[in-house]
Amino acid sequence: MSSVKKVVLAYSGGLDTSVIVRWLQDTYNCEVVTFTADIGQGEEVAPARAKAEALGVKEIYIDDLREEFVRDFVFPMFRANAIYEGEYLLGTSIARPLIAKRLIEIANETGADAISHGATGKGNDQVRFELGAYALKPGIQVIAPWREWDLTSRETLMQYCEDHNIPVDFAGGKKKSPYSMDANLLHISYEGGNLEDPWWEAADKEMWRWSVAPEDAPETPTYIEVSYEKGDIVAINGEAMSPATVLETLNKVGGENGIGRLDIVENRYVGMKARGCYETPGGTIMLKAHRGIESLTLDRDAAHLKDELMPKYAELIYNGYWWSPERKMLQAAIDVSQEHVNGDVRLKLYKGNVSVVGRRSENSLFDEAIATFEDDAGAYDQKDAEGFIRLNSLRLRIAADKGRDIL
Repeated sequence: MSSVKKVVLAYSGGLDTSVIVRWLQDTYNCEVVTFTADIGQGEEVAPARAKAEALGVKEIYIDDLREEFVRDFVFPMFRANAIYEGEYLLGTSIARPLIAKRLIEIANETGADAISHGATGKGNDQVRFELGAYALKPGIQVIAPWREWDLTSRETLMQYCEDHNIPVDFAGGKKKSPYSMDANLLHISYEGGNLEDPWWEAADKEMWRWSVAPEDAPETPTYIEVSYEKGDIVAINGEAMSPATVLETLNKVGGENGIGRLDIVENRYVGMKARGCYETPGGTIMLKAHRGIESLTLDRDAAHLKDELMPKYAELIYNGYWWSPERKMLQAAIDVSQEHVNGDVRLKLYKGNVSVVGRRSENSLFDEAIATFEDDAGAYDQKDAEGFIRLNSLRLRIAADKGRDIL
């Protein structure tokens, strides 16, 4: 422990990380640098500075990473249509590699020899933070207090605050949600409390923060139009927007229409099943819209190959392997596929549902002259289908002629 001179802590200003600051100072007798990332969590991050100063921290980093988060992490992920176990849009998972990256950058800037985080020993985030950190700086030391100390509950943390003169209001001692929550521009998650019973319905209106219940959404649908360039949304309703503004706008309109609520039991990388609820209004719209524009512009077999690769890609992100060579390799293939994914998608938002109702592109592969049910003026010779079918049935006919039992 005495070898640690300076540690960079991912610091939220809440109860856990405020206790961690003092615990690191006392246990490791080291200097603590705090890093607070603004990735669109919807809460004021500026108070983190005063809280850190009150704990004796001299080097305090508070960084606005919203544009980088969406541009360099969320958008590349959505080019892949990534979704984990058929439902989860990876809102927490995709934020962790960015935080790990910035932790290492600050460690290099300040000469720190260790980083620290407040993730528990039961969750995925410890894996994501640390895999990212080791990939970017192999020799870095990682301190995970929840795997070391004997503080096991909110009550013991509060007692630690009292014993060590940590102001309770600085440590998040005000009224607290009964749920463990994590938010960024892509989503907000809820775990713990009543959610630990998978049979309990998450109908608590006080829990959901970003969306109205679908049954309470407007009685008339909302229509929006999103514009794509190379697989990324660049405008909404004809207005050019930055990546972060795109997601903020879609979150607002999606939440107003009851879109993006999810209640799942997922398989954590550490081995356990966990029940969680998520709100991802903007991401839900983005996924539907992206598949809509790809349906028009992407070659059939390229699209099918992407769908085959996607579960592996999503699993890599969920498990914390954003900085791995295999994720980068998959990303390169995905990005090549997006070269012609340009155009507009019109969407109908209504009571929790997102429907694609129109799509257009100068790069469209849809040929009305060929696809029409009317007279195609010779654009497609239907007689060609006979030979196509006979050739593709050849192996089936041979097997049947040889007496192979297929029933």
